[in-house]
Formats: sequence, structure tokens, C-alpha cells
Amino acid sequence: MNRIIKGKCVDISSEGKGVVKNNKDIYFVDGLFIGEEADIEVLYQRAGVYFGKVKKLYKLSEHRIQPKCKICTSCGGCQYQQIDYQTQLQYKTKRVEEALKRIGGINTPVLPCIGMDNPYYYRNKIQMPFGKDRKGNVVYGFYRENSHEIIPVKECMIEDKRAASILWDIKELVKEMKIPIYNEDNGKGILRYVLIRTSYHFSELMVVLVTSMMNFPGQRNFVDALIKKHPEITTIVENVNKRHTNVILGQEEKVLYGPGFIKDKILDLTFEISPSSFFQVNPLQVEKLYQNALNLIDFKNKPVVLDAYAGVGTIGLIAARNAKQVISVEINKDASRNAKENAKRNNVNNIEFYCDDASKFIANLDTPLDIVIMDPPRKGSDEVFLSTLLNNKVKQIIYVSCDPETLARDLKYLSSSYQVKYVQPVDMFPMTAHVETIVGLYRK
Repeated sequence: MNRIIKGKCVDISSEGKGVVKNNKDIYFVDGLFIGEEADIEVLYQRAGVYFGKVKKLYKLSEHRIQPKCKICTSCGGCQYQQIDYQTQLQYKTKRVEEALKRIGGINTPVLPCIGMDNPYYYRNKIQMPFGKDRKGNVVYGFYRENSHEIIPVKECMIEDKRAASILWDIKELVKEMKIPIYNEDNGKGILRYVLIRTSYHFSELMVVLVTSMMNFPGQRNFVDALIKKHPEITTIVENVNKRHTNVILGQEEKVLYGPGFIKDKILDLTFEISPSSFFQVNPLQVEKLYQNALNLIDFKNKPVVLDAYAGVGTIGLIAARNAKQVISVEINKDASRNAKENAKRNNVNNIEFYCDDASKFIANLDTPLDIVIMDPPRKGSDEVFLSTLLNNKVKQIIYVSCDPETLARDLKYLSSSYQVKYVQPVDMFPMTAHVETIVGLYRK
């Protein structure tokens, strides 16, 4: 396509792209912010919308800043590094407001998005694809948006600082020991990804080697050399993914060093985290997220609480300290196992764990519920789960969402019987367009 248009950014899309309107056409443009004017190179069209990139900026936003990351305009991981942090928070508050009104018909006032004091180096989960560049050199980094081209990165400004040197030394060891890098096109090679999980409250760090086969040649020497270079690593796990897929982790795992998990704390409770467990990636903001959610519950009457889509049981275990009973349901087997171990570790006895699909589980649940806490994946919940909430006449629902658009859709479904009285965005993912939202719903 590659034609050039002139345009002015009038809004920000849900993906963090600048919105430009030109006659009847709409353009989504990377790295363009409200009020800015630019020459835009049109790249492609999808679903009636054109996508483009800035060719030349004429008018800059007063909120534009120099990004800390040199590759943020090409890697696709961060959409907002070129805009000041207070403006990012305003964009996120506005996104939640507009989604709730436009999709859900919800007019409840949205509180200002809760931000961070230091919005850098916060991610406790780092996952990097390994590959080769056109010259055959081993590289790791991020996929360029809408491609499988790896953009090499030596340091990411939103990931735990400890990961950078470990990833670099893994690359050097891979070269030195001639460990074959996986080739997506022909399915040959061994090392596909490296995943690093870090603990904020403990000196614990996990490295996960995602490979195409179990027990790759030279494995023991590789592990010994990595531990020698980085004694701060407390566990190394091999995860085998033989499938030709974009999904990073496979089903088969082997512990190569240490216990196979790390621990971290949220609001004074300790949690075990395995390679595949869901655990919030921002250790500082998750405490604000959960505390604001739990502040909506009146624990004086000792409620019975369902924690749906529970992950490793984090918010349910915290709620159990003051509830009569908590029922926790999570479909991921590893996460459900971790949740049970977390309850033992924290001496929480008034919580029951079920490994099941949340929708099927609640449809067959006989226990009367006072409160439901739900934290579904990005796609939101489904009609089976939501209709069961309506039929069970649960008094209060606390919906924690990572996607304002699917949240708004689900709230519209629930609005026939529930009133939305509280909407609080929390910035769990600074420098990106993502935003987490807490919603308090009360039976009419």
C-alpha cells in the first residue's frame, strides 16, 4: 500500500495507537498521540481500518518525552514510552470510561487510574524468544508487531533488571556450547524461549528453558555453567514444547536445579509460583489492586466468597483471613496445585480448592454465595457463568478485569440485576496500553 497521508491524531485506540480521521477513513498509527500532526505512511488495511506509521512529525504533543528505550518504536511491547506518565494514566482512565459507556451503557463515574511512583523495571515475568538473525547470529528479544522477526534487546526498561545479564550470558553459553536454536520454519533445533520469573520480596529467581526435546545434549554442563555465572538463580526448569504453535510453554517439565518454583508475597501472604502459574506481573501494583478490591467487602457478617478464575489462589487466600468461607476454582492444574500448597504455607484452613472450569463449576454449585470475586482472562467471562450469577442472586460481585472492552460487555449482561457503583482502574502495566480495572456490582 505505502501511500502517504497528512493527518491529526484525535484519539487513542484500545491498542494504544493514535486515531486519525481522514474524510470517511480511519487510520490507527503507532507512536502518534492526541493533538499531534504528521505525515503517515499507510501500511495495510484490516477490518475496514487502515494501519500506518509516522513518516514525519509536524506538531508534537506537549506531553511527548524522550523514551528511555531505544527500540520502543519498533518492538511493539510498549506503546506509551514517548508520552509522560501522568498522560498515560489519563489515557487509561479515559479508555475505561469510554468502553463502559459505548459498549456497556454504564455511566458510573470512573475514578482516576492508580499509578506507580516509578513506572519502570516492574515486570517479574520475562519471556524471550531465541532465534537467529539473517547473518546466522544467535539473538533474543521481542517479535516485531505482526511478525516473527526478532528485534534484539539487551535491556528492557519495564522488566526486572536482574534478567538482562542472565539472558545475555545464556546467549553466550548457547553459542559456546553450540546448542542448536529452534527454527520455526522447519521445526529443527532445541532452544525456543527463555522465561525468567523473579521474586520481589525474596531473593529467589527462576529460569525456564523452553526446548523442543527433553534432556538436550550438554544440558548438565549448561546448567552448571549458568549457576556458576549467576548464583542468584535459585531454580532452573526445562519445559518441553514440541508443538508448532505460538503458545510458549508445553505440558512436560523437568526440574534441572533447585525446587522448581519460587515464592513471593502479596499483602503478607506467601505464594508459590511455578513456571506456568498465573501470577500478577507487577508486584507493587498488585497489592494496590487487591487491597482496593477487598476494601469493597463488608467482612463483619463473615461472607461466603467464591474466588473464580483463581490462579494460584492469591486474592481468595487474602479474603479468607476475614471471610467465613472461600471457594476457589481454577482450571489450570499447576496453578490449582500451587493454590493448595499456598493455603498450607499460610495456614489458611477456611478455603476449598477445585480444579475446574469456572462456568461449569458455578452452574453445579449448591452452596449459597454472598460474594463472587471474578478475575477472568482477557476474553472476559461467558454467558453460562454470568447467567448463573443472575439466577443465584449473589449479593455482590467484584469484577477484576484486564480488558475494558470485554469488561464492558459483561457488565452490560449483568446490568439487568446489578448496579455498578465503583470503577477503579489500576495501572499494572506502565508504558503499555493495558489497564486493569476493579468494578463493584451490587444486587438491585
